[in-house]
Amino acid sequence: MMTYLTLLETFKKLLKKNALKFTQQRELVFKTLYDNEGHFTPEDLSILIKEQHPDLTISIPTIYRTLSLLEESNIVNSLSFGAKGKKYEFGLKEHHDHLICTQCGKLIEFQDDIIEKRQEEIARKFNFKMTDHTMNITGICDVCQAKTP
Repeated sequence: MMTYLTLLETFKKLLKKNALKFTQQRELVFKTLYDNEGHFTPEDLSILIKEQHPDLTISIPTIYRTLSLLEESNIVNSLSFGAKGKKYEFGLKEHHDHLICTQCGKLIEFQDDIIEKRQEEIARKFNFKMTDHTMNITGICDVCQAKTP
């Protein structure tokens, strides 16, 4: 993975290209995602930033705009939860797929070499040049299953 400073320079260029200022608030959205493992809603990020920087005001629209820009540039990835919105994660880590609980929203990351190989075989079979893929398996996690009689 690239260093934080290298990624920060890429982010600054991205802002400039989009005629946006590099601000402390935007950097904190970027840094918070970089520093924290997991998947976050914009609201989760807002809470986390406020906890770590109580003296700083950052608006939810700023967080949304920053995440949108980072997503367009493939620096962050998002998982859509329909009407419940999106969760974001830093996108430059090793490829993985997700199990998503439809009841509690729990996300489990996994990587499976057989699935990866099979996807490549399918693409070749159809003479399809695969440039990227995501796999999200939805269902009910073990905790939520145990709650259901």
